[in-house]
Amino acid sequence: MENEKNFGRRRFLSLAALGIAASQIGGLNILEAKEKTNGSGKRENRNSLPAQFDQIKQVKAGVLNVGYAESGPVNGQAVVLLHGWPYDIHTYAEVSALLAAQGYRVLVPHLRGHGTTAFLSADTVRNGQQSAIAADIIAFMDALKIKKAIIGGCDWGARTADIIAALWPERCKALVSVSGYLIGSQEGNKKPLSPKAEYLWWYQYYFSTERGRLGYEANRKDFAKLIWQTASPKWQFDEATFERSAASLENPDHVAIVIHNYRWRLGLAEGEERYDQFEKILATSPAITVPAITLEGDANGAPHPAPTDYAARFKGKYAHQTLQGGIGHNLPQEAPKAFADAIIQASKMAGA
Repeated sequence: MENEKNFGRRRFLSLAALGIAASQIGGLNILEAKEKTNGSGKRENRNSLPAQFDQIKQVKAGVLNVGYAESGPVNGQAVVLLHGWPYDIHTYAEVSALLAAQGYRVLVPHLRGHGTTAFLSADTVRNGQQSAIAADIIAFMDALKIKKAIIGGCDWGARTADIIAALWPERCKALVSVSGYLIGSQEGNKKPLSPKAEYLWWYQYYFSTERGRLGYEANRKDFAKLIWQTASPKWQFDEATFERSAASLENPDHVAIVIHNYRWRLGLAEGEERYDQFEKILATSPAITVPAITLEGDANGAPHPAPTDYAARFKGKYAHQTLQGGIGHNLPQEAPKAFADAIIQASKMAGA
């Protein structure tokens, strides 16, 4: 009992430290009057801070109390946007503002282990496997009574969006996925890659060790900044932009989720039996049949497949665009207009 009390106290203090305690009102604080972009959708200059989410809602969904931002009219076409690691919901702050202005209802949840999202029970396994995260989003949509949404994502969020489109196509009206088809399996991950590709996955192997876990626990902010810099080598983000998202990594479950995610991929950590049925299907590399758009940046420094490698996985209406102009891994934040335009295009492809 004492351990549970201490856990609850630590969780409360950690979330309070983020400065984003649960609020029942959502919204955007638009600090940049007008975005200037070039043809790729990349911002040309930045004289002030970009749009940011200044209020967070909370909803109990599945095993979580999910923190999320919401903007746009409540009766608009629902759009669910999913962030990656080591990023947070602010990946989509400007995207959300652009889509809300077009009448979309935009929802951006913190994934498990990020921001104000918290487990409802101290006894729940801190599981980072791919299907668990996807199931979280289905539970999130259920909690908000959203039957079907346009779903977009990058990094972990793109993988999650792909899984939802593959396993629950009835819940996904259309898909926008950065770096395309990212569904994997433990069996598939046993196959060695080229030396150059293995080199790019250095942190995955680091996390496989106890030294790596301790190192990430002690240096998560410096670690995140290094990933931001190497994954998006031409993105000139400022310190305020980084700090705003880095705060979300102070979630008390963050390290456990990240370490389990990467260890599970390599078969070094067990998943949960409740997700076995999903993983068996995902291991077959199921096709995605919903209308889909895939995006890639021309300066993505993170491990990612070539568009030609995954195009055949998309069996419905499909389009791909590679953005030029030094766009890196965190594409929605680096080129918000291009990503928002892709959501609108996907919506039209779906007849929404």
